[in-house]
Amino acid sequence: MPDVGFTHVALFCRNAELTAAFYAKYANMSVIHRRIDHEDGHTVIWLSDGTRPFVIVFIEGDRVEPVLGPFAHLGVGCPSRAEVDRLCDLARQEGVLASEPQDWGPPVGYWALLRDPDGHRLELSYGQEVGLTATS
Repeated sequence: MPDVGFTHVALFCRNAELTAAFYAKYANMSVIHRRIDHEDGHTVIWLSDGTRPFVIVFIEGDRVEPVLGPFAHLGVGCPSRAEVDRLCDLARQEGVLASEPQDWGPPVGYWALLRDPDGHRLELSYGQEVGLTATS
């Protein structure tokens, strides 16, 4: 059966290995597909957290334009506020925290923004109601 519905988002990156390591650390994602593009020789990776049939495709390139930001972002739900805080502490130490954690209450919840190696924004959140709203 072919894929139906929203399956992926594709973004450029300069270094697939650095990008994969960032998303493994901060979004619990792993590479589920890797290939070398036959036209330009750049690496293409698909990242997934395994919770749903959806991937982020990263395509290596010499330039990353446009960058997903300053507020445009990918969003990842965390299992607790403490996990958001732990990851933000790590991001702060590594210089990739773009926005300190904030609590906006329902339906937005507790969230913060990080910068990946290319400047794309990743939101970490707890208490958002996306899943509940989408399945009701």
